[in-house]
Amino acid sequence: MRKLTLLSASLLAVAYSQAAVAQEETERGRSASSSGEIVVTATKLATNVQDVPIAITAVTSETLEARNLTSSADLGAIVPNATFRQTEGSFGKGLSAFMRGVGQGDTGFAAEPGVAFYIDDAYYPLIHGSIFDLLDLDHVEVLRGPQGTLFGRNSIAGAINLVSKEPNQDPSAYVNITAGSRERIDVRAGFNVPLTETLALRVSGFTKNQKGFQKRLDFRCEMIRRGTPKLAGTFPFTGGEHLTGPNGNDEDACVTGRVGGTEAHGVRGAIKWEPVNNLAITIIGDYTKDTSSVQADDIISIDPARGVTHPGSHVPVSLYTPVGGPAFLYDERFITGDPYKSFATNCDPTPAGATIPGSLFYNGSITRGGVCYDPVNPVKIWGVTGKVVYGITDQIEATLIAGYRRVDVGYTFDVDQSPLNLELTRNITYHKQKTLEARLSGRMDWIDWVVGAFYYKADENEVRVIISPFSNVQRYRNDFYEPQNKSVYANATIRPFGERFSINLGGRYSDDEKPLSFDNRQDGNPAGDIVFDQVLSTERFDWKLGASYEFSDDVMVYASAATGYRLPTFNSRPFQPSQVFQIPGDDLISYDVGFKADFFDRRLRVNGAAFYTDYKQRSATVSGSEYQIGNDGTPVPGSQVTIPLPGGPDGSTTCRNLTPDEISNGVPGFLCIPRAYPLNVPGEVIGFELELRAEPIDNLTIDGSFGYAKFDSPDLKTPTRITDRLLGIPDFNASAGIQYVAEIPALAGRITPRLDWFYTGTTDYSVSRPELNGKRYSVFNARVTYDNEPTDFSISLSATNLFNKFYYVSYFDLSGFGFPQTNAQPAEPREFAVTLSKRF
Repeated sequence: MRKLTLLSASLLAVAYSQAAVAQEETERGRSASSSGEIVVTATKLATNVQDVPIAITAVTSETLEARNLTSSADLGAIVPNATFRQTEGSFGKGLSAFMRGVGQGDTGFAAEPGVAFYIDDAYYPLIHGSIFDLLDLDHVEVLRGPQGTLFGRNSIAGAINLVSKEPNQDPSAYVNITAGSRERIDVRAGFNVPLTETLALRVSGFTKNQKGFQKRLDFRCEMIRRGTPKLAGTFPFTGGEHLTGPNGNDEDACVTGRVGGTEAHGVRGAIKWEPVNNLAITIIGDYTKDTSSVQADDIISIDPARGVTHPGSHVPVSLYTPVGGPAFLYDERFITGDPYKSFATNCDPTPAGATIPGSLFYNGSITRGGVCYDPVNPVKIWGVTGKVVYGITDQIEATLIAGYRRVDVGYTFDVDQSPLNLELTRNITYHKQKTLEARLSGRMDWIDWVVGAFYYKADENEVRVIISPFSNVQRYRNDFYEPQNKSVYANATIRPFGERFSINLGGRYSDDEKPLSFDNRQDGNPAGDIVFDQVLSTERFDWKLGASYEFSDDVMVYASAATGYRLPTFNSRPFQPSQVFQIPGDDLISYDVGFKADFFDRRLRVNGAAFYTDYKQRSATVSGSEYQIGNDGTPVPGSQVTIPLPGGPDGSTTCRNLTPDEISNGVPGFLCIPRAYPLNVPGEVIGFELELRAEPIDNLTIDGSFGYAKFDSPDLKTPTRITDRLLGIPDFNASAGIQYVAEIPALAGRITPRLDWFYTGTTDYSVSRPELNGKRYSVFNARVTYDNEPTDFSISLSATNLFNKFYYVSYFDLSGFGFPQTNAQPAEPREFAVTLSKRF
């Protein structure tokens, strides 16, 4: 807390000293480009972003386009202390969103996000499908820190509000066509048309297509092409007869497909009716279908010892025995040596119904083996939102928002990323929801206020097949969830002594619950079935208390404290009944101090904040393994023994293989399966954030951001744990951009070159393996645009990852589950694109 106090004093001192300078300046008139004003609804009242005493990043659609940011996953690059990225392949296609070290990366319905999404004031509750295309947006608001009083459910880390352009009485249209690397073709188009003097329609749509950046290779073909056919043995071709004679000089001779590509399209329509001056009725509908391929994945290390078995034990699950051929060991031969190539097939090469002597998995059952899934992650989303805004008086307004949304998601994950099958999963989820929010708001000389009520109800179904020869189990999941939330809230900004000083008070009562029916059946082992009903629930009051002071019209300082929570959950991936346990919900208090300031006639804008988050309850799990229990209630014989889990809670275990000496001495071995252990990790997060925007001369714009956050927990300081940092969260992140608008009368327009820099600090991915700590990296994007004013036409040349920096987006340490390998997800290589835009 002492660190936060010192840092706060420094920030306030800077703001105060600059305020004196600002007050002495003469009013010269302010250019629109330097002011950069954005009206946001972070307080449920339309307010200039600089007048909102919240750490908030607001970005217009024009800025997003100029910086080559096209989806919600890109926003983390420019938001301090935010990490937004596509989830790993094991969780399908979703957005892993963290702010200030708080968030969620698991897309399962059992877990709750830490960042709340709102689309045009309508709540979106899922990580699944939350990689939204930033289509026809007016601006994006990213609110950091708990927003439980106004945004409520799942906003313990913050909230993201996507605000679309509204229909209006000015007819217009646009079309953007982008062509780029890997056969990229994107088309965006839309129009706005007034139907009558009081009715307007706005429609927009997009389609995106791009080849994947990771190639999938036929294993046998590639071994022959490389001149190492012995490594393929009798493993069959999987890519077709045309691969029987690969050319050693043709690196693409054995390519069977690509992953990491894009194939998506969508449409959005809105109609707005304003029959009288004080009434507006808007109906919005949207539809998105995404059939993009699975995420790129790469094996970065394999421990062959985990695949070795000994005479007398069961046949190892890492072996595949083709008919009439020898067994295959899962080892380094499946590391391609190129992160943009993989031997994954999303298939089990063992034929259905096959019997392998000694195998406990391939036992002749027709349900075992022979499974093959398409490497795609389909996402289909559609929804309808209705919004009514009625001005009761000049000072009081009533708003009613009702919405319905349906989400269908499917994904498959090849855990081992090889032509063998250690584990293969297929997941299909269905979600439909209804939301209703009603609020009254008012603005008066001495108070701004809002009171409201919120209702949310959803029906969810998660169907999953887990085919795991590695763990000797095959499971079928069919789970149902019925989350619902009823809450009331109030917020007031009081100015008791005039306009300069304000007090902010907020409160929200939430009745949050999630009834569920969990059905997890184990094929061939009824003793492993897990079936139960449960209700996860909490009744909660969250509060916020803050104060702000304006030294001048251009400089404000503020301080606040707010609480946040997350609904309890449970271990939703148990392999046997011993692994069922409930996990308490998170609970925290966050303290902020900050300033917002415009200097030098608003040519320089600097916003800063320091925060201290006191985690009262932070629930987590750590990956381990334990003995599998058979039908007779005893451990299944095998070749492994348990050992204490490094960095795990008391009593947690992982497994290792028996040594030759132990085998010769008759030490009994057993079969292990993965499991997770619950862990409560209370602690504190301390950090600071800075954002700036400058226009030192006309037409030259410089902007940037910087964030630092550190997690500290005494419960994680153990000899076996190398880090007490939050896993998957960088310590620093930063961005900077510069652009210049050059007026060229001879070309009847202007040319705008722009360069952006994005920095991600070191990131830990394992509690005990330092080699899995992601190194810091920088990425540059560039863009140059020519705008022809007479024709409203523009052409842009852009490059993302300009210097072709290679880095891994994330690591997936599977060794904690007993698997022999570690995976990592490579980032996309450099891409070039040209965009043609026409406005009508």
